[in-house]
Amino acid sequence: MMKVMALWGVFVIGFVFSKWVDGFEREYFNRTELSFLESFYGVSAVGSNPLMVGLTLIQGAAAKGAVCLDGTLPGYHIHGGYGSGANSWLIQLEGGGWCNTIRSCVYRKTTRRGSSNYMEKQIPFTGILSNKPEENPDFFNWNRVKLRYCDGASFSGDSEDKAAQLQFRGQRIWWAAMEDLMSKGMRHANQVLLSGCSAGGLASILHCDEFRDLFPGSTKVKCLSDAGLFLDSVDVAGGHTLRNFFGGVVSLQGVQNNLPRTCTSHLDPTSCFFPQNLIANIKTPLFLLNAAYDSWQVQESLAPPSADPRGYWHECKMNHAHCSSSQIQFLQGFRNHMLNVIKGFSMSRQNGLFINSCFAHCQTERQDTWFADNSPLIGHKGIALAVGDWYFDRSRITAIDCAYPCDKTCHNLVFK
Repeated sequence: MMKVMALWGVFVIGFVFSKWVDGFEREYFNRTELSFLESFYGVSAVGSNPLMVGLTLIQGAAAKGAVCLDGTLPGYHIHGGYGSGANSWLIQLEGGGWCNTIRSCVYRKTTRRGSSNYMEKQIPFTGILSNKPEENPDFFNWNRVKLRYCDGASFSGDSEDKAAQLQFRGQRIWWAAMEDLMSKGMRHANQVLLSGCSAGGLASILHCDEFRDLFPGSTKVKCLSDAGLFLDSVDVAGGHTLRNFFGGVVSLQGVQNNLPRTCTSHLDPTSCFFPQNLIANIKTPLFLLNAAYDSWQVQESLAPPSADPRGYWHECKMNHAHCSSSQIQFLQGFRNHMLNVIKGFSMSRQNGLFINSCFAHCQTERQDTWFADNSPLIGHKGIALAVGDWYFDRSRITAIDCAYPCDKTCHNLVFK
């Protein structure tokens, strides 16, 4: 029995942290995937006996050219709603980084991030996807869908590379999935929420107004981005690591034609892949949930090995407790940048915010951060209740934490 429990624990940790980015390049993929999977400490990621939900492949997708990087069918996991939630739908867009070169995309198609051949046949539904009211008070009985991510450009590319046998069809996957779900009852929804984490959080911003347009005006439609507020920031060497990387994603995968015209009419396509240049023009109510010291951005955008060849930032990236005062000062600058970016956004009464001063990434799908006895708080309110209060118009939510180190409720990520 103990052996079974141990194996289950390994599976759960492996799954929950598989959402972490699969890397900028193959070496990043290996380092990031393995270090996050093997080196994480001290967090109970899921509740007991999580609901396991099977994979559904979208059978009509290939005819629409809506395929994963390797040409396999895309898929999703769905658990039906009941009772008061029977006509309510929550769509969660999976995260998992991007690929910006032929080399990294070719590698990616040999993983679950580029091929449904490698996707788990069942996954646990936890956090915002849980079917238990004590774990997910507002959405537990909704129709809940996890759309798997296998294109490498936040569901927004439309191109191909025949020589490398790569299909960049994220935008087509998005439409094929929405069409399939509409045929399965989503067209009758009276309330819907489009959510996503990390690269999926960026996707939920990119597709928010498109999602709204699928439904009649009488349907309540809102969007939630978890850890999707990727900033166009200067790295520790004074460069623009993430801008350069996003530039490769946009040009390789043919993203430019699918970006919002409200942005591309006056900014270059790479700038329009950054949420900071999109959120002001989104008409649909949007909630931004983000850690002010987003662990992924600290590790891969602010202080990647290419910008820190001598490893000065290595210990700080792995554990914030090892950061020097000057490093903390640099990270406070990143937080200030984030707060400046959302200033105008926060003034709209329809939008919501929860910016906690934690070293974390993706807080909606993990049970311990979404809704548990010791979940992160701003004031006296946790993430699940803040999102619920905003979605159901129970109260206005624009929660911004005081700067590190004031928050003692964080579930900070620590790595070896």
